[in-house]
Amino acid sequence: MTPPSALLYQRYWPALACLGLAALLLWLQPPRQISAGLALLAWLGICALNWRALSPSVPPIDGNGAQWLVAYASQSGQAQALAERSAAQLREAGLPARAAALDALTPQGLAGLERLLLVASSYGEGEAPDNAARFQRQLARTALDLSRLDYALLALGDSDYRHFCGFARRLDSRLQQLGGRPLFDRLEADRGDPAVLRQWQQQLGLLAGKHDFADWQAPAYQAWPLLARHCLNPGSRGRPAFRLRLLPPGDAPVWQAGDIAEIGPCQPAERIEALLQRIELDGQQTVQDGQTLAWQLARRQLPEACSALRGLDAEALLQKLPRLPRRDYSIASLPSDGTLELLVRQQQDAAGNLGLGSGWLCRHAPLGASVELRIRSNPAFRLPIDSGPLILIGNGTGLAGLRAHLRERQQLGQHGHWLLFGERNAACDLFFADELRAWQRSGHLARLDLAFSRDQAQPVYVQHLLRDAGDQLRAWIERGASLLVCGSLEGMGEEIDALLHGLLGAQQVQALREAGRYRRDLY
Repeated sequence: MTPPSALLYQRYWPALACLGLAALLLWLQPPRQISAGLALLAWLGICALNWRALSPSVPPIDGNGAQWLVAYASQSGQAQALAERSAAQLREAGLPARAAALDALTPQGLAGLERLLLVASSYGEGEAPDNAARFQRQLARTALDLSRLDYALLALGDSDYRHFCGFARRLDSRLQQLGGRPLFDRLEADRGDPAVLRQWQQQLGLLAGKHDFADWQAPAYQAWPLLARHCLNPGSRGRPAFRLRLLPPGDAPVWQAGDIAEIGPCQPAERIEALLQRIELDGQQTVQDGQTLAWQLARRQLPEACSALRGLDAEALLQKLPRLPRRDYSIASLPSDGTLELLVRQQQDAAGNLGLGSGWLCRHAPLGASVELRIRSNPAFRLPIDSGPLILIGNGTGLAGLRAHLRERQQLGQHGHWLLFGERNAACDLFFADELRAWQRSGHLARLDLAFSRDQAQPVYVQHLLRDAGDQLRAWIERGASLLVCGSLEGMGEEIDALLHGLLGAQQVQALREAGRYRRDLY
């Protein structure tokens, strides 16, 4: 055990150093300036004693009422929300706890901890979220002794990606390499799997010694009527892309540019009717939550073969079938527009099956039907009111999130932005063409660069446009521009990031990221 004197020194050495410096300055002062020197000494002492509160490092956990840190690595806000819920559960059990972004913790501060809880999402193909990228780099190149650290890790990811929970797995491995001891095996929640989140809650209960905690309920969706659905690229050789307009309910939350619409998709009605006929159950019988069996089945994952479901009653059937995963879409409009707009490309697999979310929104949901939706704030892709001119880079349906930002800046009276956008063919695939051209004529868009990959023998992509405009990019950044990138991670997103590092340098890219002037929403 570390002696108390050593702990005091570790915790207060900055204060002692500052007081020593102040005393030396006071000794050197002429007699007439002694009173001013005493004031300086007192001021430095107060500041020094508050050093720990201002430092990004976290005080050591000593198990005697010390604060618990729940650090999160979050891109879209989900990990942050879960970390804050975790800290709240610990506080309800009588333990002082707080949630903080992982980048607020330095590796040196980590070395002083004895216990740490981590909620870490993985961005795209296993990348670190923006608010954890600096910590990841520092941890990779720093040799620390973490033999005093006990930690637990909840990883969030999407198994549709090749490197499922990649960042969280690397973080877990690195902590163990440095001597950290996992309190429990790493938990991995695929698309926010409620069963895994419940297991995490149980682990928190074990740590806190309190097991009568309330379950975190799945977020309540609201019913948003589907008002309109319009294909924006008829005749395109690519997959159809639809503009959807939904009517907000009367008590809908207010959203901002950059926020996300989380959709609860449903199975098509004809598939539910066919299943009920095969298993010989009445779809209109009332089951869970006062809903009909048909309603509940529409929100469940259904097997291709029904033989295993025959003979089950309604309740046993629902217990056997997991709920459909949610789907996230960038919002393309503002509350002042009166409707929530989405830009959704209809996905289809090799067997011809439509995507779960896009199939529901673009094909199966009838006009006038209620779409289950909730707004999820996305702090990593929001902007403060004054962000300077914007450089907006995107491809495909990524234009949705960029459009919302352009509409927001228009409302604020901030004009003169630069949009770089890429798609397949100019004749079919320039989404919101009339609006973009109008913004260009009015000067709201000072510059509009378009790349259509299939309109010439050699494909041209949006990253090529950025590469060729390196001098202009640097000039815009020097006058305070902010960068927004929205669209596909593979190809465009990865290459844009690599180009920015090459054109601006890694140090400036990192400075832009930390200042909130480089924000991404990639999928």
